[in-house]
Amino acid sequence: MCFEGQKYRNPSWGRMKTVCKIQAGACNKANPLSFYNFATSVFNTIYLICMQEIPAKYNPALTEDKWYAYWEGNGFFRSEPDEREPYCIVIPPPNVTGVLHMGHMLNNTIQDVLVRRARMLGKNALWLPGTDHASIATEAKVVSKLREAGIEKSTLSRDEFLAHAWQWKEKHGGIILQQLRKLGASCDWSRTRFTMDPALYESVIAVFVDLYEKGLIYRGVRMINWDPQALTALSDEEVVFREVNSKLYHVRYPIHGEPGQWVTIATTRPETILGDTAVCVNPNDERYTRLHGKKAVIPLVNRVVPIITDEYVDPEFGTGCLKVTPAHDINDYNLGIKYNLETIDIFNDDGTLNEKAVLYVGEDRFAVRRKITEDLSSGGYLVKEEPYINKVGFSERTDAVIEPKLSRQWFLQMKSLAGPALDVVMNDTIQFHPAKIKNAYRHWMENVKDWCISRQLWWGQRIPAYYLPSHDVVVAKTSEEALAIARAKYPDQVFSMADLQQDEDVLDTWFSSWLWPISVFDGIRHPDNADIRYYYPTNDLVTAPEILFFWVARMVMAGLEYRGEIPFRNVYFTGIVRDKLGRKMSKQLGNSPDPIDLMKKYSADGVRVGMLLTSPAGNDLPFDEALCEQGRNFTNKIWNALRLVKGWQVSGEIPQPDYANVACRWFSSRFSQQLDIINDHYEKYRISDALMETYRLIWDDFCAWFLEMVKPAYQQPIDETTYQSVVAHFDALMRVAHPFMPFITEEIWHLLSGREPNESIMLAPWPAFREADEKILNEIQLAADVVMAIRNLRQERGIPNKEPLSLYVPQSAGIMPETGGAVIAKMANLSSLTIGGEKPADAYGFLVKSMELFIPLGKNLDREKELDALRTELDYTRGFLKSVDAKLGNERFMGSAPPKVIENEQKKKTDALARIKILEEKIAGLA
Repeated sequence: MCFEGQKYRNPSWGRMKTVCKIQAGACNKANPLSFYNFATSVFNTIYLICMQEIPAKYNPALTEDKWYAYWEGNGFFRSEPDEREPYCIVIPPPNVTGVLHMGHMLNNTIQDVLVRRARMLGKNALWLPGTDHASIATEAKVVSKLREAGIEKSTLSRDEFLAHAWQWKEKHGGIILQQLRKLGASCDWSRTRFTMDPALYESVIAVFVDLYEKGLIYRGVRMINWDPQALTALSDEEVVFREVNSKLYHVRYPIHGEPGQWVTIATTRPETILGDTAVCVNPNDERYTRLHGKKAVIPLVNRVVPIITDEYVDPEFGTGCLKVTPAHDINDYNLGIKYNLETIDIFNDDGTLNEKAVLYVGEDRFAVRRKITEDLSSGGYLVKEEPYINKVGFSERTDAVIEPKLSRQWFLQMKSLAGPALDVVMNDTIQFHPAKIKNAYRHWMENVKDWCISRQLWWGQRIPAYYLPSHDVVVAKTSEEALAIARAKYPDQVFSMADLQQDEDVLDTWFSSWLWPISVFDGIRHPDNADIRYYYPTNDLVTAPEILFFWVARMVMAGLEYRGEIPFRNVYFTGIVRDKLGRKMSKQLGNSPDPIDLMKKYSADGVRVGMLLTSPAGNDLPFDEALCEQGRNFTNKIWNALRLVKGWQVSGEIPQPDYANVACRWFSSRFSQQLDIINDHYEKYRISDALMETYRLIWDDFCAWFLEMVKPAYQQPIDETTYQSVVAHFDALMRVAHPFMPFITEEIWHLLSGREPNESIMLAPWPAFREADEKILNEIQLAADVVMAIRNLRQERGIPNKEPLSLYVPQSAGIMPETGGAVIAKMANLSSLTIGGEKPADAYGFLVKSMELFIPLGKNLDREKELDALRTELDYTRGFLKSVDAKLGNERFMGSAPPKVIENEQKKKTDALARIKILEEKIAGLA
């Protein structure tokens, strides 16, 4: 009976079929339910639609799973090259070891907002997902897992270890991508890439070989950053310097051949004394002139070393006398080269001391620091210790204190690559949002150092360098090619495959990531394929400023080197998500909520809105869970608006009231006005501002004003014309809100009107901009001000809202009875509205901007109370006028402010003067 009746008289019949199909899709693809649960879900959906009832409470859990399965099942995220304009974002690939954290939430929400809007603009939108193999982090996790099973890495062959690593990746590597689905990420999952996929692996190897052949990659001994925990070299960008509370140790070194004579040095690392090979003073420091050309004796190990002079030494630091340890400090290393000093490396790779240290062999460097301090003291060498704050380098990956170390590594020369990559950013071929980050980019590019690209790990792209028995090196894509090159290069020698020994190291993870916008489209191996020609360069990159040098700068270099073109047109930099105390959120501090738990509590839409409410580009996000609650409240507000609208009885027999006609015309213009602002925010990458304007448009203009303007009287029907206008506006609002709130907007879009199967709001067109009617906007704004003033008056006077009032409006106010007047009468519950003519004798006057309006109050008027209120308002208005005058009298402001801002301030002054005049007259009349 329900089916037969509703099929003909209920416009939701098509929607019911669609929702049933969606429920079935969700059952099959996302939520394997029992047949009973599925049947119950479908029955409830049909019942609600037939009865035209909307649940009292929005259920995000069911809605989110249902719609995501629907989107993915229908292939709405898929993209293939066609005749449309492409829009492409490649995801900053999260570590394959990772799980969703707050930074991911912010970054990926912004990406999803951009790509969903692009689809609605009619572009062929592709958001390409993937993960990074994360050499250091993944190898550490695999080693830890093996150790728990009683297996040491050292007991395994390389192939055996890699087999374990791939098993771990297959089991745990897709977690974060599944979590992104919960967020609503509209990625084309069929294109998911992994930096160790065969095609991407081969691309990395090909680039290494190419750069080597161009003379840009070389191998040499350099001072590098060493991670004693990960047991690998790091690039400069992978070292995080932090201020720590240290000690400055003053230690006496005997002068060789002069008993009882000493020179005192100051150091924060007394354990490195065992590797000292010189003492250095400034040649202009008169305190040490007598020591020039002499020698000193290293305490405890009694090594005799020269005392050298160099202006590098700062006479103001410490004692002005520097210990020189060429193997363990970059500046000391440079002095060592300059003066041909001995280099003594006293550390093992794991940070323990080796035999060259002579003392404390096998002990950890920090344990040795304590012990050597005690031994220096007991030997009479330690003069004093004093508190000292200095910057210490920590591994960005393991958080271990890095150790400067001389090591033979592979390096990439950066200068020639950096120049063109700097130019395209500084001339805005690539635009940074915010632009201020260009300064940091320029500084790094102008001071770029060669990139240490080798890592002492097994998990990663193995360096394609092959060593011959003579120790000569051959670089080639494969061992077969290397053998052919070796035979051609040394025709008088006989080589077999067994004579080739491939380099044990792998490449820095970032050496694969810097190719990401190219390699994901296989543009290195096949530079003319359809995908790379269509999608490259990509449109937008959303990332964090902390990987500006790790990744962004290097991608620009790679794009120009291998495509002759920039890799993206815009870079949107997110801020850091911080807690209420301003601390960066991290698991270590325990101040970071679990994003999945947040979404369960506040819904994915609520969390998305909460994350973006206070996150302008480049600025840190002061996160508070209350923001997510605000986001959830916003979803509830929209849902309640739907319930209100769908609860109205609609009649085609009654005419449209004047107030409703005016309201519909006003909201149409108001929507256009705000849409223009929202579009502008998007174009300027002010995503947070676009959300705030969307939020206000829905909450304030639509829910608080428009729906109240058109709402029919209690238990009365609404006319068909107004109702269809409301539904149309609601539909347009959901499309504008969809990029921010994909789930609830899809649900409401289907519930508002009958939809056919395979329809989705994400494919609906973005609303078109139409010129706003400024006249009606101004009239209704004035009417709204009057309504608010009357409501405030009711509250102050204790007049119930249901008690009708009469209002007298002077002709000069400019309120038209058929427009603003109709709205005021409806919204303020007026029994009569008089425009022009004589004002009532017992009228109470109140101000709206610079206008005085009147309401008969009779006995409700308290003269003394009114005088107090008027005097308070007069004092405030005079103070306001004073502040405006100060601004208009400020030459700097008048010279730099836009004309529209100055015009606005002058209008404020005019209104304030008029208001002061009226207030003074009212006070005089009551006094």
